Amino acid sequence: MTQIDRTNSTLVVIPTYNERENLADITARVLRHAPGVDVLVVDDNSPDGTGALASALASGHDRIHVLHRAGKEGLGAAYRAGFAWGLERGYERFVEMDADGSHQPEELTRLLDRLDVADVVLGSRWVSGGSVQNWPLRRALLSQGGSLYARIALGLPFRDITGGYRAFSAFALETIGYETIVSQGYCFQIDMLWHAHTAGLRIAEVPITFVERVHGESKMSSGIVGEAILRVSVWGIKGLPSRLRGVTPLEPQAEVRKHHVARV
Repeated sequence: MTQIDRTNSTLVVIPTYNERENLADITARVLRHAPGVDVLVVDDNSPDGTGALASALASGHDRIHVLHRAGKEGLGAAYRAGFAWGLERGYERFVEMDADGSHQPEELTRLLDRLDVADVVLGSRWVSGGSVQNWPLRRALLSQGGSLYARIALGLPFRDITGGYRAFSAFALETIGYETIVSQGYCFQIDMLWHAHTAGLRIAEVPITFVERVHGESKMSSGIVGEAILRVSVWGIKGLPSRLRGVTPLEPQAEVRKHHVARV
């Protein structure tokens, strides 16, 4: 395993599949606006040469790293691989970021600052101060409707359940059991948040501005939406008896957290 000399312990994980037009810009903006963080590009053997570009970028900058995967396995699998890569190398904070420019690196420090007092930070489009730009009404309604449905079905108190701009402590990833989360697409985000909430982790939302991609094609599909609806419905039905009995998530795991801090 390569030993990495880090100025701090934050890793921004950027999954890619056919994002050659966007990758150089997004990595440059991360490095410019969040000095000291490292970037890990997780490429699923993109046919357009994104992986080769990522390697070229990494060869010219010691804060950019690349994890090449054999083929397209989906967003969840890419994040699980990225988290495992970072945990093996001792990173303590992790950020999920899209490669297409929809997540603004200029807002990254907002998430990281809040992570000082939380275990999970959600970049939220739907809290006060959050917004979306250049989205058709259909996409906005789909996103808000998906969050509303998941919030009701799973008893989650958060506004943006499906968003993908998030920060986690290493403690949170280990507590969630990220390696067991098999959902794909934005259902992976719902699954991770649901596990974090039911584990009693400290979760905060901060406003972000989500900007629709300019280059390339969205990976959203009817299959991704269908997976989310089906899984959330099943989870909601299974958890309904507990919610009716008034069973609440665990208290924040202070003792476990102190043990984790002492260990690292």
